[in-house]
Amino acid sequence: MPINIPQRKAVIQDIKSRGGMVAAVLPIHYPRALLRAFNIFPVEVWGPPRVDVSLGGSQLQSYVCAIVQNALSFIKMGALEIADLILIPHTCDSLQGLTSLLIDMVKPPSPVFPLYLPRGRREEDVIFLAEELQSLYAGLAELTGRRPTDAELLAAIAREELCDQLSGRLYEQRQTLGLGNLDFYRLLRSREYLPAEEFAALAESALAVEAAPLPGTPLLLSGILPEPMMVLDLIEEMKGLVVADDFAGCGRRLYRPGLSPEPFRRLAESLVAAPPDPTRGNAIGDRVQFLVEMAAKTYARGVIFYEVKFCEPELFDLPELRAALKERGLVSLHIEVDINNPLPQQTATRIGAFLEMLNH
Repeated sequence: MPINIPQRKAVIQDIKSRGGMVAAVLPIHYPRALLRAFNIFPVEVWGPPRVDVSLGGSQLQSYVCAIVQNALSFIKMGALEIADLILIPHTCDSLQGLTSLLIDMVKPPSPVFPLYLPRGRREEDVIFLAEELQSLYAGLAELTGRRPTDAELLAAIAREELCDQLSGRLYEQRQTLGLGNLDFYRLLRSREYLPAEEFAALAESALAVEAAPLPGTPLLLSGILPEPMMVLDLIEEMKGLVVADDFAGCGRRLYRPGLSPEPFRRLAESLVAAPPDPTRGNAIGDRVQFLVEMAAKTYARGVIFYEVKFCEPELFDLPELRAALKERGLVSLHIEVDINNPLPQQTATRIGAFLEMLNH
């Protein structure tokens, strides 16, 4: 049964009416709890479709990915004026370039905060990120006039860790939730803008349902995000069932809780220990092992790499990654999409052929 998920605009209006602040957050990894401790509510911006891309195209090369092109266009058309700040993690060179453009040239009405992420899992990476988070704390304190205590930070961290745990349980029980491909990802992705408390309530409601497993050929999806989301309905129409994913906006953000009692280090431990991600420089071998184990656990018969056009971190790894998966007995299909456009018929044909191959 579909779940009633509040609309993004209504959520933002409710936050503002209650005196909360809104942070427009670009992909991918960032400290939700740190923002919430300041009464700042994160609302993620994943390159909204259906914008006038010529606005961003005047300052970006044509081969920059659509997420960055659309985000800049979205900002220049004034759509983020409701945001009290813009947070941009250093996910890739394109997003770092966007940060520079906003700070030095475009200068939106809201202050821009960069967040530099480490490219490894060493102790030095945890220390570096903890210091970055302390720097972000100082900037938010200057912006808001607030200075949350360690106790307030840890309370916010506990709220978000509960949501991470519930997200993990949604994945574990996804085949008995009674939710089709699209409804499952609508629920999961509602965390991109819902406050932790509201997302937790929706997740717990979904987890209380026990339904018969859905039929379909089990598939694993990988990439940045499932946009256009019509691909999920398309897979279902073709008798495919998404049983797991390695999406940057979904499965790669199943964070484990940190262990430290110190809040900044606890946040850093959690973010650094996230699943393997090419945007954080993780080894291809780690990704291969992760995907093979995930496929074995969920009985996925194949992988669809559903990639945003021109996403360099993803595409650099793809040839070697697919070859290594094939050697391990896991076949794959690569599809590149433009999030501005509907799915072409050619994509539907290729997915259908892939599913037919898996069933023979």
